[in-house]
Amino acid sequence: MKFVGRRVVGGRAEGTVLASDRPLSLLGGVDPTTGEVRDVHDPLFGQRIADRILAVPHGKGSTVGSYVLYGLRNRRAAPRAILAANAEAILAVGAVISDIPLVDRLPIDLLRTGDRAIVDADASSLDMPTISERPVVTSFLERDGRILVVRRSEKVGSFRGKWSGVSGFLEGDEDPEHRARTEVEEETGIRDVALAARGPPIRSRGTDDTIYAIHPFRFHAPRGEVRLDWENVEFRWVRPEEIATLDSVPKLAAAYRATAPP
Repeated sequence: MKFVGRRVVGGRAEGTVLASDRPLSLLGGVDPTTGEVRDVHDPLFGQRIADRILAVPHGKGSTVGSYVLYGLRNRRAAPRAILAANAEAILAVGAVISDIPLVDRLPIDLLRTGDRAIVDADASSLDMPTISERPVVTSFLERDGRILVVRRSEKVGSFRGKWSGVSGFLEGDEDPEHRARTEVEEETGIRDVALAARGPPIRSRGTDDTIYAIHPFRFHAPRGEVRLDWENVEFRWVRPEEIATLDSVPKLAAAYRATAPP
């Protein structure tokens, strides 16, 4: 799978990803000699950034951190490349003076430590050869100001026991809305629905090497009794603000927000 971001510093690199969902402080958070992350609150604590493809949302702390990166490069303890959601001044300056390839405006939340990555910063691209994308639909039924959520059974292939919308895989060139309506009827028994909104695809990472491209829909379902099939074991009608509090599949709340009324 390939992502296109923004070139900050050109160059090419290949290697394994070291990924964090938290900003990284280079000054104080990384040993300036070995490149070991020593911030005990950082999920990368104890790991070394040397020869890795470092993936972080952005840098933080003192701008002196840029020179920490430069020192690590001189000691051959720097990362091969840096990937970021937003390359602010610390990362950008550090990569420039250290001549480390840097690409930002990337979905860092989709990367995992251990992923194989090929960075072509000259082309602003990131290639993840072991990662594949699979399109799915997720539908939210609304009634009387509440949203239907379902809890996945132990018989499904992923996210067992998690709350979700009414979901299903897209096959080939299948129309997403047609698949969404089919899944609603099969999984809930409700036929009388009217399209209220559809949102842009939301991407989330599974527990394996799959990224799900979620096509979200919101349907108005004024009537009809919910009759679950084997894919789900429980349902609830919840207030929209409750979705974010559920033990749910990844990015369920984001998928709903993509269809939510302004």
